[in-house]
Amino acid sequence: MSDLGIPADYGRWRGLSLQAEATELASIGPNPDGRDIQLAPEAAQAWSRMRAAARGDGIMLVAHSGFRSMQRQSEIIHAKLKAGEAIENILRLVAAPGYSEHHTGRAIDIGVPGEPPLTEAFAGTPAFAWLSSRAAGFGFRMSFPRDNPHGIAYEPWHWFYQIAKLP
Repeated sequence: MSDLGIPADYGRWRGLSLQAEATELASIGPNPDGRDIQLAPEAAQAWSRMRAAARGDGIMLVAHSGFRSMQRQSEIIHAKLKAGEAIENILRLVAAPGYSEHHTGRAIDIGVPGEPPLTEAFAGTPAFAWLSSRAAGFGFRMSFPRDNPHGIAYEPWHWFYQIAKLP
């Protein structure tokens, strides 16, 4: 991470834990750009159930991103650095490699058809209202609400599947 200019104590000062890369993935289909989205199998099943329930309530949910490797996370940061962005600003929007929930295959970026992805405007949609009231019932939670303790920008589109706990 030092080659990216990421401080060695990144996890401590952001209050983030290292995230293991998923070793088993399942396709949930393509995103609007045609790129295949993959999630850990249990998260993929939960997404399928949640998306079907939303559709039954007249809400269309679109997956924009799922699993992302540590290598891909590094590439994203490299590209932003090359474009002239400061590492401090990048790390408000993109987790350092090893710390992204996307590595686990249990994080999904959600949007709605025909709307620009990954913007705060998603918070004003009926889909976001539906997720806010119903996603927990499918095991999903929004990871980065406004003023979160990690100092990560508000991401109303980023939802994380919690591994089901056995009784």
